[in-house]
Amino acid sequence: MCGFSDTDVTCDGFLGGRLRLWQPRRGYRAGVDPVLLAAAVPARAGQAVLELGCGAGAAILCLGHRVPDLALTGVELQPAYAGLARRNATENNRDLQVVTADLSALPAELKARQFDHVIANPPYYKTGTHTGADDIGRQTALGEQTPLALWIDAAARRLKPKGYLHVIQRADRLPDLLSGCAGRLGSIEVLPLAPRQGRASELLILRARKEGRAAFRLHAPQLMHMGRQHDRDEEDYCPEIKAVLRDGAALPWPVS
Repeated sequence: MCGFSDTDVTCDGFLGGRLRLWQPRRGYRAGVDPVLLAAAVPARAGQAVLELGCGAGAAILCLGHRVPDLALTGVELQPAYAGLARRNATENNRDLQVVTADLSALPAELKARQFDHVIANPPYYKTGTHTGADDIGRQTALGEQTPLALWIDAAARRLKPKGYLHVIQRADRLPDLLSGCAGRLGSIEVLPLAPRQGRASELLILRARKEGRAAFRLHAPQLMHMGRQHDRDEEDYCPEIKAVLRDGAALPWPVS
C-alpha cells in the first residue's frame, strides 16, 4: 500500500492538544479507545513497551507522552499507517521504532526482544459479523483477519516474566480474550467501560500478567459519561475520563 499524501490526512489534537497526530481523512481514525488503553498501562520510566497493531501511533504515543523515557516499539501491518506512525513520532519528538510486519510473522530481530508491557487494540469484529467498510485501511483495523488468540499468543511471547498485557476490546469478546490467555497469562483483571449509569458495558480493558497467579477479578464498570442520558449540547465525560482525554492523566485502576 502506498503512503498517504498530505491531502489524504488531517492533523488532529489528542490529550487536549498536547499531542498532534496525522490521520487519514478516510480510513481508520483513532477515537477515545486507544487513549484509554494507553492511560491504563502502569508503565515506569526506563521500561520497554510494544504495541501490536499500532496504526498511526495514537495509543503508544499517548503512553509515551504520559510516561517519560520509555523504549517504544510498534508493529503495524499496513505500510501507509506505519508511515504515519513514524511521522507522528518524529513531529511529537518521541523515539518510536515502527516495524512493518504481520504480528503472526514477526521479524527475527523483534522475536529476540522482550518487553515490560505489550498493548493492543485488536479489530473488534469477527469476520462476517459486521458491515464491511469501503476503505481497506478501516476494514483491516475493524474486521478481524488474525484470530484474537494469535494476538494474545504474540503478546505473551514478547513479554518479560511478570510483564503486563493490556487490551481494549468489545465486551462481547471477553470469552475469546480469556480463552486466549488460558495457560499463557494469569492475574487477569477486567475493567468494563460503561457509557452511562444504567447502561451495559460496551467495551472493556483486560489486564493480564505473564507468570501471574492472582485470582481473576472483574471490576465494577468505569462510567464514561455523567447522568443516565445526554441532556445538554456539551461534553459530559466523568471527571476521571475527562482527565485522561484532555490532560493525559492515568486511568484510575481499581486497587487489587
